[in-house]
Amino acid sequence: MTDFSTDAFETKAGAGAQPVAGGAEALLGELMHAFETFKQTNDERLDRIERRGSSDTLIDDKLDRLNRAIDGAKAALDRQAVDRARPQLDGGSPAAADEYKQAFAAYVKRGEEKALSIGSNPDGGYVVPQETEAAITRLMTALSPIRAIAGVRVISSGTYRKPVTLTGPAAGWAGETAARPETASPTLDSLAFPAAELYAMPAATSAFLDDAAVDVGAWLADEVNAAFAAQETTAFVSGNGTNRPRGFLNYTQAAEDDWEWGKIGYLPTGVSGDWPAEDESDVLVALVYTLKAGYRQNASWVMNRRTQGAIRKFKDADGNYLWQPAAGAGGRSTLLGFPLVEAEDMPDIGAAATPIAFGDFRRGYLVVDRQGVNVLRDPYSAKPHVLFYTTKRVGGGVQDFDAIKLLKFAAS
Repeated sequence: MTDFSTDAFETKAGAGAQPVAGGAEALLGELMHAFETFKQTNDERLDRIERRGSSDTLIDDKLDRLNRAIDGAKAALDRQAVDRARPQLDGGSPAAADEYKQAFAAYVKRGEEKALSIGSNPDGGYVVPQETEAAITRLMTALSPIRAIAGVRVISSGTYRKPVTLTGPAAGWAGETAARPETASPTLDSLAFPAAELYAMPAATSAFLDDAAVDVGAWLADEVNAAFAAQETTAFVSGNGTNRPRGFLNYTQAAEDDWEWGKIGYLPTGVSGDWPAEDESDVLVALVYTLKAGYRQNASWVMNRRTQGAIRKFKDADGNYLWQPAAGAGGRSTLLGFPLVEAEDMPDIGAAATPIAFGDFRRGYLVVDRQGVNVLRDPYSAKPHVLFYTTKRVGGGVQDFDAIKLLKFAAS
């Protein structure tokens, strides 16, 4: 008998565990099995409500356990996908490492600064090798759900400015000999995306750094990546734009009928803090079609796991479940045929909350990365540990206000 508990999935693919042969396929099988059981149990719940007018506590508890089991299997699959994507840095044959990588490893391990002058700043530390910087960004993409679907631009200055055409030039029809009056000019706007400083300060003992087997670049990337990714995701969702990126939920919101450029449009559910009393899923379909056709092709859903758990119970008019698990390891779950991105920083369902976003985030939200990741080695402040003050400059904000829509749990 299959154990549908979250703990069971955590044991099979715990954090930091290396995936074993067939591990992803086995977890995917468990996920599909759990979802099939979930559907059968939910059908039983709906049938009981139809026959008796109420659900059963035991059935509701079982659905909650199955929801947690599905979430656990999905989290384990996501961790394995991150582990598979983890690059090998500074390792392998000595011939494969260039002079700067070797010098950087010596600086991290022992504080030696020979041959680092090309990448140094006496007050700001040293720029990490390009491979390590790429690994930090690559792992952050795997762990930061918004970065994974947003547009990303690498900049060399402190602020990226993007001109935007709000309206094109006016045009008109004219007869062969009719007068042709001057038409209106296009309306332009400029959006600014300043890069704010993001930092982490991992510590290591001198004995750990002296170990010749330590892959310095990979260790540093692993240490700072999780911290950077967590801070990034929060900022991309709800950041206020002060010394951090501005999240897409931080902009002024407007009902779709009153939408204008500079605001994020929303569709109300019609009930404060809840789904509509009947045909709950209809508001999801309506939200899809608030987005213009040009954006729907690459659109994604964004919500947290609790909201996702509530939506798993929804069916269409033909009795098909709207939520479907990923078709293969490393894939995404889908809702109404569109990929679903799980972001825990999205709010829960509640009065006037906007826990569900839908849109083409690659066109709608822009992440700007200031080129370079700096490391300052500090062997003095926390003896016997060596601190590594690691900084990266990141910005973000909405670049197309037409591309992202929200579902608001409000009467209007």
